[in-house]
Amino acid sequence: MSDPQTAILALDRVSKSFGTAPYKVNAAQSVSFELHAGRTLALVGESGSGKTTCARLVMREYMPSEGQLLFKGKPVSTDNAKALAAYRRSVQMIFQDPFSSLNPAHTIDYHLRRPLQLHRRDLRGKQIDAAVEELLSRVKLDPKIVARKHPHELSGGQRQRVNIARTLAVGAEVIVADEPTSMLDVSVRLGVLNLLNEMKRDMKLALLYITHDIATARYVAEDIVVMYAGQIVEWGDVNKVIDNPQHPYTRLLLSAVPDPEMRFDDPKAQLKAADVDEVRRLSAVPQDRIVAVEPGHFIRQIASGRAA
Repeated sequence: MSDPQTAILALDRVSKSFGTAPYKVNAAQSVSFELHAGRTLALVGESGSGKTTCARLVMREYMPSEGQLLFKGKPVSTDNAKALAAYRRSVQMIFQDPFSSLNPAHTIDYHLRRPLQLHRRDLRGKQIDAAVEELLSRVKLDPKIVARKHPHELSGGQRQRVNIARTLAVGAEVIVADEPTSMLDVSVRLGVLNLLNEMKRDMKLALLYITHDIATARYVAEDIVVMYAGQIVEWGDVNKVIDNPQHPYTRLLLSAVPDPEMRFDDPKAQLKAADVDEVRRLSAVPQDRIVAVEPGHFIRQIASGRAA
């Protein structure tokens, strides 16, 4: 990992556990990563790997059991209400379900006007009207048509665009996108991903893109972190990690991505259950030794003592 002091937001050796022995669960184990302006970090892993726990730590829904969260180089403190409020404005989340994250009783205009009224006290009257129009235009929705509608009158992709606009209304510098396209039709997923890429580039936002689909990581992110059993097992430049995966769990994830050049009944496309179980068993053991595969590409050495 690079210097967390240079990042907009960083998790510095953060751990989170639930329960007590013998029922203690380590949901995140000494997790470190940084988010930088104008860049996307893809946090990849299967369900239960610790991705959402990391997202909730970033959003301050969970407090770390160990380690610290840094915002612009300084620890995020819960004692300073003003600083915490500024942090919550700067770090916003796009939820997985665009259907339940909007209040069905209110119009789209209300969903954007309300955060502007709360967080942009410098805006008044027609300035707020103009800001609502600008937000909708930025996410490529027609303000004259969409603003007066209710959420149920929009498609899933349009609703997710409204959610993105809502994060911008409060002046977000960091966006946490938790599986933002998994509940959308395949035909509209690319549009939402393109929008996130454009915003990241044009507005210099830091984006944490959380997904189980490692195939989309290359399209969205510059950097990637692969998680399993609460720990980061491989990380670095997204192209280096995907093109040259070294940890057995990363290889396992990539093996699940369909290859159009290979038939499903090809023996090379089939993994033995015993091999999969062995990869999971070894990857779940705490791994302390870090190995540099190449510049900008790292893994944790597996428990058996051999670098995968």
